[in-house]
Amino acid sequence: MGVVGIWDYIFDSVASRRHKKRKQLNTVSLKVRMDCEGCQRKVKNALSSLKGVTRVDVDWRQQKATVTGYVDAKKVVKRAETTGKKVEAWPYVPYTQVAHPYVAGVYDKKAPTGHVRKTDDPAVAGLNPVEEHYALMFSDENPNACSLM
Repeated sequence: MGVVGIWDYIFDSVASRRHKKRKQLNTVSLKVRMDCEGCQRKVKNALSSLKGVTRVDVDWRQQKATVTGYVDAKKVVKRAETTGKKVEAWPYVPYTQVAHPYVAGVYDKKAPTGHVRKTDDPAVAGLNPVEEHYALMFSDENPNACSLM
């Protein structure tokens, strides 16, 4: 191993004890009940003061707050709750990610434009083999698809 190898081993073991494991860069999206620009400012100030936050975007019309940084999602939710607003994880996804966006439980009138409620139900989230066959039959991406004019 040699003297240099021993010194490298000792240095690495000491250095690893001093440094904490760094958190990963996260993006946390929240649905926060806001009524006006004053609420927006209050939520933005509360989330910006959290340690590790690099960026905060708040849109009171969509009721959405997005926090980017080296933070834990639970801490972000707790900090947002200190404003006195109703807070939950962002429950929406773009409607193109769901196979059946107008099924009860997925379609939400209060959802932002182009979004539906997120679901884990495999019957709703994906196409069954028969539906997939018909969807591909009339697809614009299929060069042999039927075209009616």
